[in-house]
Amino acid sequence: MSGVRCIVKKLTVLLLIVSLMAVPIGCGEEVSFEQKYDIVKTTEQYGIGMSGTPSDTAFFAESFAVGGNENQLSEGVASELSQASALIDLGSNTIIHANNIHERLYPASTTKILTAYIALKYGDLAATTTVSEEALNLDEDSSLCGLSAGDVISLEELLYGLMLRSGNDAASVIAEMISGSSEGFAELMNQEALALGATNSHFVNPHGLQDEQHYTTAYDLYLIFKEAVKNDTFLKIIGTETHMTAYTNSQGEAVEREWQNSNRYLTGDQTVPEGITILGGKTGTTSDAGSCLVLLSENTNGTYYISIVLKADGRDNLYSLMTELLTKAAASQ
Repeated sequence: MSGVRCIVKKLTVLLLIVSLMAVPIGCGEEVSFEQKYDIVKTTEQYGIGMSGTPSDTAFFAESFAVGGNENQLSEGVASELSQASALIDLGSNTIIHANNIHERLYPASTTKILTAYIALKYGDLAATTTVSEEALNLDEDSSLCGLSAGDVISLEELLYGLMLRSGNDAASVIAEMISGSSEGFAELMNQEALALGATNSHFVNPHGLQDEQHYTTAYDLYLIFKEAVKNDTFLKIIGTETHMTAYTNSQGEAVEREWQNSNRYLTGDQTVPEGITILGGKTGTTSDAGSCLVLLSENTNGTYYISIVLKADGRDNLYSLMTELLTKAAASQ
């Protein structure tokens, strides 16, 4: 009987959610909710089936750090240098530092973490594609790999251009390769983000160029990045300092380019705190997003950390704050 009561309670909660999808207000108007729960997916995830038999699915919260709305600031960390920041211990799933981690902000090119994650999940590294004119319809002053229409390039090489050179053209080509268009890929991005628990995000393009409807949070980026670093190829790419790419142009001629990582810790342009090894990450910068950085690191105790800085005022402040977060990680036991 206790099992039946439990199922009835769960179904009651679901019916309440359904009833809230359209709440009548004055004069017969309805309130429309932008982020509705997918009832079918929710019931599947938590084992609430018509048979009443619970599934073996573990509760989602058991595998990640849960961050509240209150800031959790750390001594020796100048949080005021950015709009949001976080330091998370992956070994214990503990949040060590949190500043505005649920505030919606523009992600700039840290968006490409999700783009790479999806490409690796659904794509074939050895598969090649021909670069289209439409994929290159981007701001000329944005970060580009230098691809041209008619170039034939593999998904693996595109991922290096995406994550090292931060090529917006590489992002667009990947989107077309996986989903047929950037618009279709954005739909997939939002589906995958929700599946990872990143419910406070919305993506409209694969590269992170400014759009008011393209946003995320430090916490959501943690969830996305945490899943992405489980892939060995992703780890290899983000930890590479320079990569010599090879592909062919529209005339069938061989093209070689060297792409350097934009992560200043990996290039040696920024000093890494003692006791910390930088395993890789992703930078991002636009005038609206400010300077952003997401990192995976390891301290001498073998503990892994994700550290995030969003909307720092300039690259100097970005790396100053990130270094303070990494110093905190180095001292953690």
